[in-house]
Amino acid sequence: MSDAQHPTAQDEVTQLLVDLIRINTSNPTHPERPAAEWVAEKLDEVGVKSQIIEAEPGRASTIARIEGADRSRPPLLVHGHLDVVPADASEWSVDPFGGEVKDGYVWGRGAIDMKDMDAMVLALVREWQRTGAKPSRDIVLAFVSDEEAGGRQGAHPLVENHAELFADCTEAISEVGGYSISLNEQARVYAVQTAEKGINWLRLRAKARPGHGSFVHPDNAVTYLAEAVSRIGNYEWPIVITDSVRGLVKGIGEVLQRDLDPENPDEWLPLLGGAARMIGATVRNTSNPTMLSAGYKTNVIPSTAEASIDTRFLPGQEDALLATIDELLGKHVERTTEVSDIAVETSFDGALVDAMSVALRGEDPDGVLVPYLMSGGTDAKSFSTLGMRCFGFSPLLLPPDLDFMSLFHGIDERVPIEGLQFGVRVLDRLLRNC
Repeated sequence: MSDAQHPTAQDEVTQLLVDLIRINTSNPTHPERPAAEWVAEKLDEVGVKSQIIEAEPGRASTIARIEGADRSRPPLLVHGHLDVVPADASEWSVDPFGGEVKDGYVWGRGAIDMKDMDAMVLALVREWQRTGAKPSRDIVLAFVSDEEAGGRQGAHPLVENHAELFADCTEAISEVGGYSISLNEQARVYAVQTAEKGINWLRLRAKARPGHGSFVHPDNAVTYLAEAVSRIGNYEWPIVITDSVRGLVKGIGEVLQRDLDPENPDEWLPLLGGAARMIGATVRNTSNPTMLSAGYKTNVIPSTAEASIDTRFLPGQEDALLATIDELLGKHVERTTEVSDIAVETSFDGALVDAMSVALRGEDPDGVLVPYLMSGGTDAKSFSTLGMRCFGFSPLLLPPDLDFMSLFHGIDERVPIEGLQFGVRVLDRLLRNC
């Protein structure tokens, strides 16, 4: 620690993350209010006023504004979610909510999704307040509830009911971007999220005549549903290359000095190592059956059968996806939508992107920024509706052998402490100069 009375952001970030992981915010069983209050307390300790807003009792978000050096410029929104997905302790080698520090990592649910970014931002703001440093422009901080369930009790009501808190923000940064991908022993890129797929979670229902399980019964709801689920689950969606993916492939090619064809993912996906699994899902729409439900007794043929399908569509591809699903359903199966949200894409250019590159190279001179499309979704879906350009930039320098993508919602989730400290330094450079 540089000064016993004035710890730096790098001094604090590990303990802040440990403390935040120990606040169980598993969605939906453990509401975020205790974590929102903890964030507010950490801000209040250094003189930053904040407000806690609840979408429903317990489903709380903490919002604050940090004054910048040039208040005439539009603010930047920095947002992160406080909730996490559940964790089964019997599957982990550590307590998923213990915030254990070992082997140079902080372990626990939320370590990378995304309490690490929350801790980095908090640590940085606390250092600024102690030292009198300012970001280049106003920063709006949003520590948000319910992202893991689509933001219906988080970012969506914030945008719908409290848009004035974000109305003058033109850009935003948040999770799942700015992390390193090692292409070989020397070359690495840092993937900045410029786009994400849209979501349609579908409920399928087949209806038919009920009957006795011992009879010949061709009019069977379970059979109709199973056939539709099989067609949808086995459908091979065509490749569609977006601008973000083209930018990613172009960047990889320049780093490796290779001429790569974006239309041929088999050529360039293997270069991405563990990241290929997620990025490989961004060259086409997807439809995965996830739940089945039918009947109540083995010898009774039910009148209805239901299934859930998780479909994700590329920017501009929602109508095409749903039209194909309708063709695959067959005449005996209907669909309804349980959850839907938009796809998001912005271009990989502008002063903020330039500042990201400068900040990153200040800590890793060999690092190269590239855009990418994320297969999942974030609160950018909500905040983009206010006209913001949204980027994923939660910088981390990762060990080449760490399968980072498998840790999202996975077992033994963890983040390297050196990566956290690297992220703090990069964010400091970015936010003071963007």
